[in-house]
Amino acid sequence: MSVHPRVVHKRRATITALPLYFSGPLLKKNNKEKDFKNYYGEIRGSTLFLYKDDTQDTYTEKLDLEQLKSMTLDSPYRKKTATIFTLKLHTEKVQLKMDNPDTGEVWRGYILTVAKKEIPSKLQLLPGQMLLLEDVLAEEKKRNPPTRPALPPRPSFLRPASSPSSPSSRAPPPPPKDNPDHSGSEMPPCFFNVTRREAEEMLEANPEYGSIILRPSTMVNNYALTLRHLTPSGPVMKNFRLTSTNTGFVIGLETAVTVTSLNDVLQYFLEKTEYRLQPYAVSDIYDIHIGASPAPKPVSVNSPSAKTLPKAQVAPMMRAQTKEELLPPPTTPEEGEYVVPEDQSPDYKNLKQVELASEEELLPPPTTPEEGEYAVPDDKSPNYNNLKQVTLESELREVLQIRRASLYAMSSKDKSNMNKNETTGISHCAVRSN
Repeated sequence: MSVHPRVVHKRRATITALPLYFSGPLLKKNNKEKDFKNYYGEIRGSTLFLYKDDTQDTYTEKLDLEQLKSMTLDSPYRKKTATIFTLKLHTEKVQLKMDNPDTGEVWRGYILTVAKKEIPSKLQLLPGQMLLLEDVLAEEKKRNPPTRPALPPRPSFLRPASSPSSPSSRAPPPPPKDNPDHSGSEMPPCFFNVTRREAEEMLEANPEYGSIILRPSTMVNNYALTLRHLTPSGPVMKNFRLTSTNTGFVIGLETAVTVTSLNDVLQYFLEKTEYRLQPYAVSDIYDIHIGASPAPKPVSVNSPSAKTLPKAQVAPMMRAQTKEELLPPPTTPEEGEYVVPEDQSPDYKNLKQVELASEEELLPPPTTPEEGEYAVPDDKSPNYNNLKQVTLESELREVLQIRRASLYAMSSKDKSNMNKNETTGISHCAVRSN
């Protein structure tokens, strides 16, 4: 089903958002191409839009005529002969071909008028066609008024010293851009200066960051939108063209949509996807706990706080061996022998109180030991502790033998005295009786 030409014209006007000056069929070829291709061309504003045919509402290519450097006629003007023009732009060289020279002259007049902002002096056109060119020139100057070139800065010696901020001393404002940026200073947070491939890799690598990325387009002063859409068969990458115009941006859909800024472009896609897609934004790392500082210790004003002195590091003290550790183990005395208690024995004091008197009476006076014998040390002797380290068993036995000998000697002496007394008493009794 064919679309009515009015509908097509309305859609083109919506997409380009530019006034239509002239249209018609033509042929176009680049330097790399061998043959010309048929197009339907429209001059809207200062741009030449090329369509595949008259029924197509979305343009296939476009040429910015403001970048035109020169336009030359390749073949001489002849009736009933095709006319070929060569357009030299900043980035490319294009050839346009018209079937007859009259139509070619009209195309040349419109192209040079919108490109140079003046009507060419030598044109072979009818008066009515010249009037139309004058209307196009007036409309174009009204749409893009000519800007005054910036003046050079004024020399310092000519500036008034009293009023440095006067209007005459201020620098002139920069000229307005021919293609203004409608995105404004508030660029969406999902805008990244990346290519199509890089944007798709970002969305594929980090799907949790978002699904929509705005980026520059390969076409000058235009943008593009890349999104990652989840489908039952898996994620799908889609790219949309955003054409910059004087009134805003045109979203290249089946039915073109015009918005005023890139933020509106983003909002449009969010609404159409029912907010299932989100702008791509790299999330920052934030803390989730607040560390409370410890409360200061209370300090009394009246009594000064005691200062904590550092502890001295002292080597551990080595414990000396006691007498119990130095002495040999005690020996079990034989039956009938006396036991000499040690100073450290627990019953030594009690035993000493009981036997002190009898032992002092029974003990003979100290004798000088012969050569080669061991002397029994006294408890008060200063070398008692040293001598005590000698073999204790032999000393005890010698002491006991001496005590036994003395006891036996005393007992035998007492018996002899008793016998002597008895004999003496008997003799006295006999004498008295006589």
